[in-house]
Amino acid sequence: MKREGQIKVDSENLFPIIKKWLYSDKDIFLREIVANGCDAIKKYQSLCTIGEAEDDGIKPRIDIILDKDAKTLTIKDNGIGMTEEEVEKYITQVAFSGAQEFIEKYKDKTDADAGIIGHFGLGFYSAYMVSDTVEIDTLSYQKDAVPVHWSSDGASTYEISDGERTEKGTTVIMHLSDEGNEFNDSFRLRSVLKKYCHFMPYEIYFICVQDKKEDEADDEENKTEEKPVNITNPLWLKAPKDCTTEEYEDFYREVFPDINLPLFWIHLNVDYPFNLKGILYFPKQTDKLQVMPGEIKLFSNQVYIADNIKEVVPEFLMLLKGVIDCPDMPLNVSRSFLQNDGEVAKISKHITKKVADKLVSVFKNERNEYESYWDDISPFIKFGCIKDEKFYDRMKDIILYKTINGEFKTFSELPKSKENKVYYVSDANLQAQYIKIFKDNGIDAVILEHNIDTHFVTFLEYKESDIKFVRIDSEVGEALASDSNSSENEAEPEKLIEIFKDALSSDKLEIKVQPLKSTDTPAIITINEYQRRINDMNKLYGDMFGANNDKAQETLIINSSNETVRKLPEYDHDKQSLLCRHIYDLAVISQRRLSADELQGFIARSVQVMELLDS
Repeated sequence: MKREGQIKVDSENLFPIIKKWLYSDKDIFLREIVANGCDAIKKYQSLCTIGEAEDDGIKPRIDIILDKDAKTLTIKDNGIGMTEEEVEKYITQVAFSGAQEFIEKYKDKTDADAGIIGHFGLGFYSAYMVSDTVEIDTLSYQKDAVPVHWSSDGASTYEISDGERTEKGTTVIMHLSDEGNEFNDSFRLRSVLKKYCHFMPYEIYFICVQDKKEDEADDEENKTEEKPVNITNPLWLKAPKDCTTEEYEDFYREVFPDINLPLFWIHLNVDYPFNLKGILYFPKQTDKLQVMPGEIKLFSNQVYIADNIKEVVPEFLMLLKGVIDCPDMPLNVSRSFLQNDGEVAKISKHITKKVADKLVSVFKNERNEYESYWDDISPFIKFGCIKDEKFYDRMKDIILYKTINGEFKTFSELPKSKENKVYYVSDANLQAQYIKIFKDNGIDAVILEHNIDTHFVTFLEYKESDIKFVRIDSEVGEALASDSNSSENEAEPEKLIEIFKDALSSDKLEIKVQPLKSTDTPAIITINEYQRRINDMNKLYGDMFGANNDKAQETLIINSSNETVRKLPEYDHDKQSLLCRHIYDLAVISQRRLSADELQGFIARSVQVMELLDS
């Protein structure tokens, strides 16, 4: 037999939970109370629009007043206000949303939903996260309304009586608790206002009573004009065609602490199938090796929600900086809600598409500008391609590869060997000798020096299976090996291997003899491409790819066409040993940085080699 019952909530037990767990960040209370004030103003304006209220001509505003001595924080608005009945209905019922009720009541008469922030009916109670007692003084816009005063210490009881307000609107007075004492500080409050309320739609004024008293003590000529602490019409609300370059750059400086100006930007302005506005900036990368994280701020009706919510903004777009305003997004949403919401997924895909479209447009219409941006935007594009294959499909024809000759090539234009290999440079300084050999012999290679390129070349080989990327020092091959069949001026390979093995005394080092195109180079070191990539991955992520060796296998290639090498068999044992060690040192320097011990040995041997010139 089934029966129904009503769940009972004990407010005495509920309030301690609200005070501690309602929001993860305590400072969010200020956003909630100020947002309630914005909603009150918006409701009043909506009623004026449909003729159910008479516009009093008073400019909308919200005042935030800190009295440090009294330990009170007051938020005043000149919005719709409340009657005693409404106070009883909206304030004393936890989780009853007055905003939601207003939307339902007037949905057929006006766009009441547009600009309304609150939906859950819990925002007011965030005040108890920082307060012992909260008071409300309110006066409804309705004719003949009387002011109402409400007060509660967060227990299960409250007091209600006649209020003192003489103008429509609501005043919330928070008596700060010991836990909320950090907000009894003007600097702290200004930083919270900057974070959460910087772009709220109505002017917000902040007053610290103590600061005001000090100002009043100054001469009239030294007083500063009262200014709102927020920007009510942020740039993202304007139509892109009406925005200037200077405005975009000024807005960037306003929002982000970056001494560099952005490279370019994308202005999002979508009305259908969802409402979305925003500006995404491509920042200048200050570190050419690391991917510098960006910052994308998410707003709802100009009220800050959070930074870098990857369910709304794809992870790879987090390298950008910008703001996105989704009015349909509630202020307080769980990650699980975002992950399972179909509209959120559509928003994410649309943002990705708009970014891709912008990049393609810049590439096609401003190729020179695009090339000048490439070093800064390439980590973002490559990261995006790895994370999102659909993004790669859009980007693959505009990904650039800078060659050792300073030219920019697309994938289809890449210089390839007969075996369809693409040679690349991971460190132009270390691999300068190899680059010189390539240039001297008319062979090209591309520069892939960023940390992300370790992953990107592997990704490209997966996507474009007919291409193989080979680092410039990974093998001799057709790029470095001499194509001459003559052995007239070459030393005997077996003899040279024996001399070097005796001098270097290394069982791990593989030694080969081969004529190279460059006769100036006595020896080079090559490293197996696959082993080296595994080694690079292990440096980034630890030994998770199965490589147990600290270093990938090195092969010393002795250039049998080099004159110094060819004469080695003619010298005595000590001179052979010294020159072999020095040749090996030079080969290592061209491939990697010497360790401290290796550097000391190299310097000592360099002195000995110079002494040979005098003997």
